[in-house]
Amino acid sequence: MNKVEIQLSKTKLLLGIGGSILFVVLGIWLFTHSYDFQNTTSRLPQNPTFIKTIGILGVLFFGGTGTFGIRKMFDDKAGLIIDDTGITNNTNASSIGLIKWSDITKIRTGQVGSTKFLLIYTKKPNYYLNKVKGFRRKLMEGNNRMYGTPLSITSNTLKCKFSDLEKLLNEKLIEQREKMPNR
Repeated sequence: MNKVEIQLSKTKLLLGIGGSILFVVLGIWLFTHSYDFQNTTSRLPQNPTFIKTIGILGVLFFGGTGTFGIRKMFDDKAGLIIDDTGITNNTNASSIGLIKWSDITKIRTGQVGSTKFLLIYTKKPNYYLNKVKGFRRKLMEGNNRMYGTPLSITSNTLKCKFSDLEKLLNEKLIEQREKMPNR
């Protein structure tokens, strides 16, 4: 198999950073204007503590995604490398590097809202979980609870369409299985 490298899309990263900045600003605004929601006729929550909490959570979450996007803007590594060894993932905050073909049992599509992603199921999910610590591990543990695998790949930061990525990885998995008769 030839080595396939899919680069990170600087345009998609810039759009994501822009969106993160807008949501950080909104979170700050909610925090500083939480008392403005009291005694309104709107259907929104009117508790200032709740509004402040939403603001803080927004700043933390979108500040984190913005920081990740900025770091990726200066990352020269390919977003995804597919070769005879496996899939080397560098697409998202919970990426762990190489996922060996011999470990992969199946690839499925997941979706949250309009965002699609590929779920990579392996024989040894704990092996991959144990490769990371801290916040990345928490992300992967959440993924494992929700989908039964800690590993996911998104095309949101790649220079390719999701459908092309899905087709490529499924074809490569079939190709690798044909090479491994003991599977």
